Amino acid sequence: QVRLVESGGGMVQAGGSLRLSCAASGRTFSRYGMGWFRQAPGKEREFVVAISWSGGSTDYADSVKGRFTISRDNAKNTVYLQMNGLKPEDTAVYYCAADLHGTGTHSYEYEYWGQGTQVTVSS
Repeated sequence: QVRLVESGGGMVQAGGSLRLSCAASGRTFSRYGMGWFRQAPGKEREFVVAISWSGGSTDYADSVKGRFTISRDNAKNTVYLQMNGLKPEDTAVYYCAADLHGTGTHSYEYEYWGQGTQVTVSS
């Protein structure tokens, strides 16, 4: 079992930055690939970025490449999402998720989910 708790969301103006954190419980955190997804009102949940269990491999959605950076600290059971150059279209609830089998880009590949944190970007 892995419990995930996101934090760091908030409201920011376009061009600003936020850093999301996802704290995980459980001793097996380092075995899981971790991902961030987001869901805007009236839209499907979409993949943002994923990182392998070691941190050695990452996969970004085209919409966030060059602006967002994922990292993880297995000693702290935490994964981070640094978001720079935020745009109004980045407004969504952001979820972190854990995938025992790799670093999928589809939500159905993830076994555990956090409750989400709201990110709002004003123009």
